[in-house]
Order: sequence, then C-alpha cells, then structure tokens
Amino acid sequence: MPRNALLLSLSLAALLGGCGNPPAGPGSNDASPAADPAAAPASASAADAAAANALAWDASVVWEGDLNACRQGDSATTRACLLDAMRNSGASAAALTAATQLSSGGELAYVSAWHEHEGIGVATVTYPFRANTNEGTRLVDAQGKRIDVDAAPAADGASTDPNLQVLLQAHPDATPFAPAQAAGSAPLENGGIRLLYRTPLRQCHACVDVGQLPVAYDFDAQRRFIGQQVVPEG
Repeated sequence: MPRNALLLSLSLAALLGGCGNPPAGPGSNDASPAADPAAAPASASAADAAAANALAWDASVVWEGDLNACRQGDSATTRACLLDAMRNSGASAAALTAATQLSSGGELAYVSAWHEHEGIGVATVTYPFRANTNEGTRLVDAQGKRIDVDAAPAADGASTDPNLQVLLQAHPDATPFAPAQAAGSAPLENGGIRLLYRTPLRQCHACVDVGQLPVAYDFDAQRRFIGQQVVPEG
C-alpha cells in the first residue's frame, strides 16, 4: 500500500474512531464497529436491557430541551443529570432509552432531530458537552441497525482513487475530521439506494479543508444496510 494510503487508513481509525464513539457492545443494533452501544442502565433488569436493545429508532426518540442544570455543580455532565433533565422536561420513554444507549460508553448524547431520506432514518445525535464536533449522524435501516457516519469508514478504495492520491501527495498530513456531511443519494440495482457522506480532510482541527473523503452507505430494496465503502469522485 502506498505510504499516503497507509497514513490515511491509520488516521481514519485513530481520529474518526476516537471521536467519542466506543465499540459497540453485544446485542447492539449499531452496524458500525465503532458505533455507540445499545446498553441499558446497570440497574435495569435483563428484560429491560433486552427491550432497550430492541428499540427501533424513529421520530419518538427525539428530545429538544434545556441542559443548563447539567453544566454546573457536582452533578454536571453526568448521565444521571442528562436523563433527569430530559424526564423533567417531558421527554418520551423512547427518547430516554435512546439517550441511555448513546451515553453508555461514558460520553453523554441524545437524539435531537429525525427525518427520513429515501426510506432510511436519519438521526441527528447531539453531544452537548464536547469541546468540538457537537453533532453526529446515525443512519437507521429497516431492521433498526444504526450506522455511525463519523465512525472510521472502510479504507477500501482509498488507495485506488487517483484524485485522492493526488490530494494526499500534496497534503501528506491531511486526515479526516468529523462530522461527515450528507452529499446526496443515488439508486442502486434492484431497487437499492446509496447515501453519500463526505468528511473534510485537513491538517488540524482549525485548519482549512484541503479535500473531502467520500463514503457511500448502501441499502437494498428493503432498506437493509448492506455495506459501506470509500468511493472515487469525479
């Protein structure tokens, strides 16, 4: 593998995989290996844990509220404070479960918006206490699998894209910086759909973008997730 492609592959895993998304735990609905675990609170029964894992995300998981109470005092930035704030503002049971799933790895998060695109659920996840990159995206397929578009994408294709190789030769220190941005969709054979996301490539967090890493997320006609890949552009 060429040196720049190897650097890109390593930086994908090190940087995107380190954006606060711990490895998925057993029973998780997340399809990405670096996506959030769907785990119930430690005090929940086995039945409660199974119910949490089985929750199919839809518009009911969205919560929009005030977290100022969790930004100060001894209980600041704790999962208990987040969930209490959500309960006190009338969050639905589904929204609380989704926030529990997202926050099980130590970083607090909740679903702040939802829409559907070509039959695929698109959830906006908010990380209220991050210093940078406070939003991410989960794609939700027909089976409830959640795909984190800011998790490290498959590096297949990176070394064969001539445009990307030219960019990396000109900017050898460039790496992907989340969040990925939606960049349209395209039909696949047999009724499937491809959703495209692009992640900025730059040399530091505050640096200007020098390019983008395009990753395709493919779904079959029944809108089941079938894979992702880096795709050449141009």
